[in-house]
Order: sequence, then C-alpha cells, then structure tokens
Amino acid sequence: MFDITSIGEGQIRLTVIEGRRLLNSTKVLLNAACSEANVCGVLSQLGRSTSWCSILPEGDLAERCLSEYRAVGVDLSNMIRVPEGRTALYFMEPGKSPMPSRVIYDRQHTPFRDIGVDDVNWDSMLDTRLVFVTGITAALTDETGAVITHFVERAAERGIDVVLDVNYRGLLWSPEKAAEVLTPITEKATALFCSRRDAEIVFGVTGDGPGCARALRERFGTRFVVSTDQTNPVYYSDDRGEGSVNVEMVPVVDRPGAGDSFVAGCLHGFLSGDMRRGVEFGKAIAKYALTHHGDLTRINPAELSIPTTADIIR
Repeated sequence: MFDITSIGEGQIRLTVIEGRRLLNSTKVLLNAACSEANVCGVLSQLGRSTSWCSILPEGDLAERCLSEYRAVGVDLSNMIRVPEGRTALYFMEPGKSPMPSRVIYDRQHTPFRDIGVDDVNWDSMLDTRLVFVTGITAALTDETGAVITHFVERAAERGIDVVLDVNYRGLLWSPEKAAEVLTPITEKATALFCSRRDAEIVFGVTGDGPGCARALRERFGTRFVVSTDQTNPVYYSDDRGEGSVNVEMVPVVDRPGAGDSFVAGCLHGFLSGDMRRGVEFGKAIAKYALTHHGDLTRINPAELSIPTTADIIR
C-alpha cells in the first residue's frame, strides 16, 4: 500500500522572533513539527506514497499539526485520535553567533507518550516497502521505545527494509540508554543515518568521516550508512566502498527540518535503487530547507531537478 510508513509524535513548534529570548518575547511563529512526518511530507511531494502514525487529541492544536502534513499528501488513515489530552509543544530561540540556538521542550504527559503496541494498525503500517524510525521517538518513554522496537522487529520478519536515523537528543536520554535501545534496531536496519558526533556519543565509534561510516557499516552489518559531520562533507559507505558529497554553505533562515529533508532525499534515491544518487537529492533539498521557514519543507521537484518517476533517469 505504501512506499514508506513511520511513527512519531506530532507537535507544534513556537519560534521566537529573531533577536528575542523566550523570556521577553511578545510574538512567536507557529508551525507543525515531527521528524518522521517531515520525512513523509517531503517524500509525498516527490510522488511517494507515505503514511504517518501518531496519537493526537481532538482540538485545534492537533488539527493545525495534521493539516500541514495532510496538505502535502501524507496518508493519515493510521492516525490515532483520542477525545482529550494535550498536544506536544516545543519552543525555539533562533540564536546567532555568539549565542547558539536553543530548544525548550514541552511534551510531557501527552497521549503519544503512553502509546502501546496494541494501539497501532500493524496490518496497514507493515503494508509498505520501507519502515522509517528515529532515535527521537524511541527516546521519549519506555512505551514509545517498545513500540518502535516492535515496529522494526515485525518489519524485519517480513523482509521490509528498515531505516534508522539515530538523531541523538541529549535532552531526551543518556548515551547509555540510547545505545541500549538503538543497538538492536540498528542491527536490523538496511540503512543507517548517524552523524559522526552521534556515532561517538552513542556507539563509541570514532574516526574521520569515511572511517566512521565504514566502521558503523561493518559493526552492524548495515547495507548503507550515511554519516554527516556539520559543515564537513557527508560521507557514506556501502558494499562498493566509501564516498562523499561536499556541503555547500547557504544563508540559514531556519535550521529545523533540514536534516529531515536530507534524509527524505536520500530515501527517494533508496526507493529507486540508488542511495548514492539519493544523497545528492538530499543535499539539494536540505539547502532549500535551510532557507525555508518551518519544519516541513515545501518543495517543487522540478525546481530542484529531482525526478519523481519510479526509476531514476540516468
């Protein structure tokens, strides 16, 4: 039924106007947020069939979140709605040097944090070519971690490709807990996205860019590894060896969502049988995302010269 399915918590992001701190701000910008939904949303715009599962309460904030992803074609038939509860929020202060950007989470006591394995329509969620999961959702609670683990295990049993984006968040869990939960998932993954920084923090893997990507692939038996390193090149490793793509600097209007856009571009290539070409797609979309307000990147594939056919034209 789907090219890709994913599970993650829908949120509302509130961004302080540039030059202000949350403590003295009188205005904020509001948009939907969810790493997994962002990936699905970009892939939907590239012609892929995507479905996102979350638990959200009835009410305007949840509808505001859902409307952004519905508008770009993400299937929401697997969405779980409950009569009451709160919608997760996060606040962002967009810093400029020397002050770094800062994120404040307000996502405790939401219905999603208590999600159980029996809540999800697995027949639908596993009717897919690819399952995409992130360390962010696995980190929230023991319950969300158990659901993501179940998702991956059932997908692996059916021979469905699994892709993990480690996306380590120190505000959500410790490196030790991350390694405990993510190692079994990584061992079942077909493709792995893990920055050089996260590789060291979570898995204790050190080395330069290509060495890090190669070490991760050899350690976990993953078919394809993509390892970012801030403004240094993006390195990848597969059974043909290692390669890299240079990062091009662009003016940064809004940073959140750029990593999700990069992952989505890579997966567009992966679904067409050419992950290396997908890394180039990811780079193009990520550059666009950095100059684009909001977590979900709105793109025109034709503007970015990204094919939307089933097979990549070479």
